[in-house]
Amino acid sequence: MISPSDSAAAPFDSPAAPPVLGVRDLSVTFTTRRGALTALDRVSFEIARGEVLGVVGESGAGKSVTGAAVIGLLAGGGRVTGGEIRLSGSRIDNLNARQMRPIRGRRIGMVFQDPSVSLDPLLTIGDQLIETIRTHLNLDAAGARRRAVALLEETGIPDAAGRLASFPHEFSGGMRQRVVIALALAGEPELIIADEPTTALDVSVQAQILDLLSGLCRERRTALMLITHDMGVIARMADRVAVMYAGRVVETGPVDEVVRRPRHPYAKGLMAAIPPLSHRPERLVSIPGAMPRLSAIPAGCAFHPRCAAAVAPCSVTRPASVADGAVRVACHLYGGAS
Repeated sequence: MISPSDSAAAPFDSPAAPPVLGVRDLSVTFTTRRGALTALDRVSFEIARGEVLGVVGESGAGKSVTGAAVIGLLAGGGRVTGGEIRLSGSRIDNLNARQMRPIRGRRIGMVFQDPSVSLDPLLTIGDQLIETIRTHLNLDAAGARRRAVALLEETGIPDAAGRLASFPHEFSGGMRQRVVIALALAGEPELIIADEPTTALDVSVQAQILDLLSGLCRERRTALMLITHDMGVIARMADRVAVMYAGRVVETGPVDEVVRRPRHPYAKGLMAAIPPLSHRPERLVSIPGAMPRLSAIPAGCAFHPRCAAAVAPCSVTRPASVADGAVRVACHLYGGAS
């Protein structure tokens, strides 16, 4: 079992302080030729200052849609149809594109899985960093250049001053992702959303990039929403975890609680699928079946067709999210229905 990160971190905000990110009953719908499809169905979670929240689930669970909704970049006819998103207490889901523009980069940074998406191949790294810094911070050209060098140094780019004149194609994939992290931090944001930030990288550099990202966020007291399909990454990097399935959050809690004693049958399946480090198993554990299509979400608990522990209400009534110690779980085995 991979143990949670034991790196020291400053205490999170007090319960009286508003979370950096507060998502309440968020619903997102996509308009298609087949009608309206619900991609997120009453999703709720919070992230405190300096905290790493891991958002985990299979492909199609709604993780990336959640991140896109928070930063206001829903595509393909997607729109928020319910609930609210608050950044440090202020609502942002009802802002238009013009109002959201200064929030992106300045208050919310984004790290995508493919660094090529974030970097302009025709501009030098220095031009891109300095432009971003001057857009969001009140610095002259010289001050912005000094900050760009400092950011590259912080993210582990050798000869940072000299590499300002380099183009993205002159960097390796891992180094490009370090530059993207520098760009995400350039405006001193309150929140960074990292959507599968190492998927496009060699296995040999994935841990380095994750350690760098979480370490910088902890040092700066920046909230980090880490989106991944890999429960092992969550176990290693996160403080708390939100497990998503079919556009719903089925379990949330401290990462050590969810890793060591998952409650929801789906979370148990994700944990069981992590290969043990102590021995080589004869066969890997997998969850039977597949994530349902948006056009065919089952009634009741969306996971019940794949669940060996399903009981009678599971196919009829959606379970409420209830507390079980430090964890909240949406499962009829723990009582409650909505």
